[in-house]
Amino acid sequence: MYKRQLTGTPIAGELTTDAYNLYDADGKLCSIGYCYECYGIIVNKALLEQAGHSIDEIKDFESLKAVADDIHARAGELGFDAFSSAGLDGSSSWRFSGHLANMPLYYEFRDDGITAQPETIKGTYLDNFKMVWDLYTTDSATTGADLLTSTGDASEAEFGEGKAVFFQNGSWEYASLIGEKFNMDPANLQMIPIYCGVEGETDAGLCSGTENCWAVNCEADEEDIQATLDFMKWVVTSDEGTTMLAEEFGPCPFKSAKTPENVFFADAANLTNEGKYVVTWAFNFTPAVDDWRAGVVDALGQYTAGTGDWDAVVSAFVDGWATLYANEHA
Repeated sequence: MYKRQLTGTPIAGELTTDAYNLYDADGKLCSIGYCYECYGIIVNKALLEQAGHSIDEIKDFESLKAVADDIHARAGELGFDAFSSAGLDGSSSWRFSGHLANMPLYYEFRDDGITAQPETIKGTYLDNFKMVWDLYTTDSATTGADLLTSTGDASEAEFGEGKAVFFQNGSWEYASLIGEKFNMDPANLQMIPIYCGVEGETDAGLCSGTENCWAVNCEADEEDIQATLDFMKWVVTSDEGTTMLAEEFGPCPFKSAKTPENVFFADAANLTNEGKYVVTWAFNFTPAVDDWRAGVVDALGQYTAGTGDWDAVVSAFVDGWATLYANEHA
């Protein structure tokens, strides 16, 4: 255990919630979540309206598919398609082996009351994962084997340049989309939940959580530890520090935190205020995460290219999880 206990430190005293913190086996605060993010389906509302649809139409998977199918069918006349490319190149595949894969994991864990890393998973909602993946890879200008080498930059450009209405990604995309590269109007951007056909999903909000935490090495020199603690407090209390956090990371759980301009965080807050449930980050429980995701991507790629079947994707999820968990705990 190399993390210094942070309870009672100045940085801990600045927190407004402990929802994003990590605790050791003894219940001691060892890591502070300093920001949180959200992801979902980013929508170009101007293009959506140009296609004759409204974002208010989309309430669940069925309505999302109906809108996307219509746009894709008329892509030639409209000059844009429904979804940006769901590329499986390494720069893009994490959006699906991590973020989209979170959907079946979240709902299974919610149903089964799982609050710690399980030894095995059942794949209860993998049919729902399949429905979304098939939609992404059908109602798009890029399909089939071409997706195996399609990049994250390509998907971003398709959306940013007005060639696609929908783009699965997160709050971190905001700066790029409204910046000099694409100069999109924030008023035309909105993030909606990833709908996957589960019961009651009209009450779903965005996927929100954090992988961004601060910890302090307890084996460092005391002078360095104190300097680190002083710097951490400065970052979350000073004008310069809080401005940087708001602009670069988004909302932060500290008393002096500034409100970010990112409209996607407003979307997340609005859904929560409406009583929608937050889809938490179940993928944080993944064993040997890089290996598990690589197996999922490989199987997903073969299925998408037509050289493999969906059963292999299910096996990568379920059997891959069990094998990697067993290896980690051998």
